[in-house]
Amino acid sequence: MQRQLKTTLWTVAIALAGLLGAAACDLDVPDLNNPGLDQLAENPTPSRVSAACTGLLIGTRAGTSAPNGFVSQLGILGRESYNFDGADPRYVNEMLEGPLQPGSPFGGAFWAGPYANIRLANIVLTATASLPDFDDSQKAAIRGFTNTVVALDLLRVIVTRDTIGAVIDTDREIDDIGPIADKSAVYAEINALLDDAADDLADGSDAFPFLLSSGFAGFDTPATFIQVNRALRARVAVYEEDYDGALDALEASFLDPAGSFNLGAYHVFTTGTGDVQNGLVNPNIYAHPSFETDAQTNGDTIDARFSSKVARVPQEEAGTAGGLSSDLVFTAYTPTASVPIIRNEELILLRAEAEWGNGDLASAIADLNIVRVGSGGLEPLADGLDAAAVEEEILYNRRYSLMFEGGHRWIDMKRFGRTEPCSGDTTNCLPLDLPDHVINLRYPLPTAECDGRPGEAVCTADPTAL
Repeated sequence: MQRQLKTTLWTVAIALAGLLGAAACDLDVPDLNNPGLDQLAENPTPSRVSAACTGLLIGTRAGTSAPNGFVSQLGILGRESYNFDGADPRYVNEMLEGPLQPGSPFGGAFWAGPYANIRLANIVLTATASLPDFDDSQKAAIRGFTNTVVALDLLRVIVTRDTIGAVIDTDREIDDIGPIADKSAVYAEINALLDDAADDLADGSDAFPFLLSSGFAGFDTPATFIQVNRALRARVAVYEEDYDGALDALEASFLDPAGSFNLGAYHVFTTGTGDVQNGLVNPNIYAHPSFETDAQTNGDTIDARFSSKVARVPQEEAGTAGGLSSDLVFTAYTPTASVPIIRNEELILLRAEAEWGNGDLASAIADLNIVRVGSGGLEPLADGLDAAAVEEEILYNRRYSLMFEGGHRWIDMKRFGRTEPCSGDTTNCLPLDLPDHVINLRYPLPTAECDGRPGEAVCTADPTAL
């Protein structure tokens, strides 16, 4: 992980304190500030390691659902949402007019938090290895869980930084800065972490020696958590166009074409003392109008994925800022609503994309129809569509199925090379709402990180170009 100099070390220390001091996702968690990281590293005990494992869940959840968090920011970049917060014009003038700024809480986001969590994970792994109190199967279970979380954190870093890359040499002293690895090396590291974790989970004990939140109901033992691990591995394989690898991982995941689309793993939020609520209910957040104009219909009925997640408000309640407006709001979230990490509907669409990538268009169409009919209430696609038409349907159905869940639209547009603004009547693209807007394609390295890397080219990369 990046090891920053004094100003950045303070940021990481604060981030670590925050994720160790928060209450965890509907769990009865011991005081994770007592003992602290130093005691965990220098005098590990089973209870300290178990508490820290629960803390890893808090850390990987951090920054997900805040009004300025991962779902919201990537939603703005992917033209899924607006935030019309009159007190902070950067939601428009930085996110949409651009470019993203390395010194702001927008362009500088999603770096220190994930790496702080990875630092905690490294301490957990070292502490676990030294404890005779855990048997080999319990240690394997902890390693499998911990490395899955590290992979998830690294994935958040690389999908935001993209071709800038990220740090993967993380097991260093706090003042020793690791090099920036390129995008392909980062994905290779994520794959290795997930695969090693799957092996460890397969050798793991019957139960984890720590608590998981209710967001992992059905996946809260090493033998079942491996299905979440494989689901994440399939997502990464599809991102890398490794379609055979994706299909193999999906076979070992919780993919169920006949099951609930909402089966999956989730970040949980509560109103409990010390916990955090889901901030995506913020009244300044509105849905992008293109969700309605681009939605397909079945007769006079609009795509059910739109109507179940978005509602119109009276004009006097419409949001406006920076020459933009919307009278559409998201209805999918409440203060205690969970945010998906990965769920069955995405897995079916990942399989469709892998089948399309391998030229098996008939199977891809069949999987797309499971989702578009079952979730969208639309007519099934006709047989015999060519590869280009199936590609459009993959993007359309991912857009509406995964709407405002985790930046999927922004990530997909980049994956499929749809980085030019919309023109004409095309819809699988990113629109420019106003002529002076730009499309930010990657986050810069934060200023504090670059303070420890004077002169490195990655610190001057253009956020609007890949």
